Amino acid sequence: MSEPRPESQPEQQQSPPGVLGEMTPKPDHGEESYQGHGRLTGKAAVITGGDSGIGRAVAIAFAREGADVLISYLDEHDDAQDTARYVEEAGRTCVLVAGDLSDRAHAKTIIPKAVEEFGKVDILVNNAAFQMTHPTLEEVSDEEWDHTVATNLTAMFILTKDAIPHMPPGGAIINSSSVNSDMPSPDLAPYAMTKAAIANFTASMAQMYADKGIRANSVAPGPIWTPLIPATMPEEKVESFGKQVPMGRAGQPAELAPVYVLLASDEASYVSGARVAVTGGTPIL
Repeated sequence: MSEPRPESQPEQQQSPPGVLGEMTPKPDHGEESYQGHGRLTGKAAVITGGDSGIGRAVAIAFAREGADVLISYLDEHDDAQDTARYVEEAGRTCVLVAGDLSDRAHAKTIIPKAVEEFGKVDILVNNAAFQMTHPTLEEVSDEEWDHTVATNLTAMFILTKDAIPHMPPGGAIINSSSVNSDMPSPDLAPYAMTKAAIANFTASMAQMYADKGIRANSVAPGPIWTPLIPATMPEEKVESFGKQVPMGRAGQPAELAPVYVLLASDEASYVSGARVAVTGGTPIL
């Protein structure tokens, strides 16, 4: 993939969770650029939040690397169908499951559906997340706090617990953390807290299941241009989004996908317990 051209985004606003069709400029998920090399041939993957953003880029890359994919998403049906089209054009099976992962009962349907369709789960990508910008803690309602924890943490716990019995040796758990895990933005306090917990939980899983041949790693993105941004940030922050990092721009979802592919593949057979920074130059501790 050629070096992306730095491109700022104008002020814009959407209602959560946001959709691709209303974004300017459109994010790059690797639709035209990602080329697979068979790294995931014969594998079956579950990706939460796979309709758009990082999840969509990962789904496209996984499919072009040879994996069948189940995509869990909220209600962005058009975006999910479009992602499925790219997966199927790569010659792979795509299963779509809509619903709210903050609902425990729904979260518990995801892995059984994958096992029904694929017979196993080689790769689990816990990527779906909720965030909302608030300058003070007083503005965070109890309901929003509970929803953030349920979406970002409890769903990850449920899917991981359900998936492990169906993971063969060589299985991979990849959890989307964030640069906020150790450099928290005060405007994103509940979200940042969950991202630190995700990194911690992942490190525990790496140690707990190493003897079963299951690896667990997390990815810590910096500012990535996805529908979550115009749907959860004030317009003026959207316009300046990404300019604070050393590279001076927001990243594209396509720039995350190769990291997820590596961590999912057998090439990363000795990589477990890692947290990989994809931050445009901002270090993580």
